[in-house]
Amino acid sequence: MSDKPFETTAVACPGGTVVVVVDPDDGAVVASGFAEIDHVFGFLTDAEQKRGRRAVGPGADSVRAVVDALAAYAGGDLDALDDVVVRQPGGPFMQRAWTELRGVKAGETDSYAGLAIRAGSPKAVRAAGQACATNRVAPFVPCHRILRTDGSLGGYAYGLPVKEALLVHEGALL
Repeated sequence: MSDKPFETTAVACPGGTVVVVVDPDDGAVVASGFAEIDHVFGFLTDAEQKRGRRAVGPGADSVRAVVDALAAYAGGDLDALDDVVVRQPGGPFMQRAWTELRGVKAGETDSYAGLAIRAGSPKAVRAAGQACATNRVAPFVPCHRILRTDGSLGGYAYGLPVKEALLVHEGALL
């Protein structure tokens, strides 16, 4: 593991300001969300947190691609977040679920049951919910696109108004 500190910045986005934590070694987003930096940085493991963090401007080389993707998404390019490299720890089911979440395209939604099926474990509906709840790289892994089976919004770590704003921006809700 590198000893370089993670680099952080904040970007305006539909739903609010997204704080991103980027690994300067490879440009991967390792944590992000619609919350204060201390909260988002707290998603990292203890070992990762020991690397520390350094705030950088949105034009810094290490975060430029992520900032550009978020700006494009905010400007209407709803697929702009799809190619951003992300990394988060988790077991095999969680990794499959997060990969499948990235397959739910903007403007579409799915259910927790649907996510369990996509991830190859149809009976793992609660685990699918846990994958959404522990996703530490929102909105790049778009857990906001998962709804309850009855079509209601369900929950969202950053609050239902943020989830609703993202879904409206993407055209999934009117």
